[in-house]
Amino acid sequence: MSFASLKKASSAGNTFARLTKEIEKLNQPAAGSGADERLWKPELDKSGNGYAVIRFLPAPDGEDMPWAKIWSHAFKGPGGQWYIENSLTTIGKDDPVGELNRTLWNSGSDHDKETARAQKRKLSYYSNIYVVSDPAHPENEGKVFLYKFGKKIFDKLVEAMQPAFADETPIDPFNFWKGADFKLKIRKVDGYWNYDKSEFAAPSTLGNFDDDKLESIWKDAYSLAEFEDAKNFKSYEQLKQRLDLVLGKTAAPARPVDESLEDLSEGRGGFNSPDITPNQPDWAAEVKDFREKAVASPPVEDEEDGMSYFARLAEEE
Repeated sequence: MSFASLKKASSAGNTFARLTKEIEKLNQPAAGSGADERLWKPELDKSGNGYAVIRFLPAPDGEDMPWAKIWSHAFKGPGGQWYIENSLTTIGKDDPVGELNRTLWNSGSDHDKETARAQKRKLSYYSNIYVVSDPAHPENEGKVFLYKFGKKIFDKLVEAMQPAFADETPIDPFNFWKGADFKLKIRKVDGYWNYDKSEFAAPSTLGNFDDDKLESIWKDAYSLAEFEDAKNFKSYEQLKQRLDLVLGKTAAPARPVDESLEDLSEGRGGFNSPDITPNQPDWAAEVKDFREKAVASPPVEDEEDGMSYFARLAEEE
């Protein structure tokens, strides 16, 4: 490109438009980054507000419950490594972090209690939803997704099913015909996502669709049972090994040495190679591992999405 062409393109705004487009590409998750395309998540605008309308769907075919719940832990150890794992208490088994926290809590030490609080388990739910309106991403409208949410949203569901006041009529939020659209209204309060203004609309048939359409939506729902299937959880021994590593009780496994090398410096590479700095955490791998487990996830939101908060910290470091 000649200088004259550069000036002409600049005057026309072509270069700026091209740069803006490239930045947008950079902000999009790369293909194969581990993001679960089944999951839907609302997006905040520049002012820190978010809005969408969704409909919670009935339990998938062959399953009893319209939600799955997962207990998990996410905390940073003294050496800078992260423990981000699903808890075995989800499936009614003993979990090494739970056992450690009980010991810390019963020690009588205020410091130990603070440590236990920082390592406490957090509860997340998964449900199938139908996206009625998504202004930030209209391409999601009319599609079925999995939605990960926490206690604040679950409390809204419970309140709809079991209203506190006599003049309020209970509704089944997961019912195609007698349920109601959920207006998700999000504000940022003290850095966290706040859902207090979210509410259900009046009960109605989803989209005023006929039964054939509703059946097709129902058949698009994803299995929820897999989230609570024991085969998808790590064993107690695997979790204990990871916990000990994060807490600095065991060293990271050393890489095998090629005995054919005359000098150990051969094959070591540069100063930043894993052999030279074996204790440096692989943040990219840890964050990728987190996203595969927690999916999500989820900028800093309320307590339900604390997992995202920890992942963001990991990315920043």
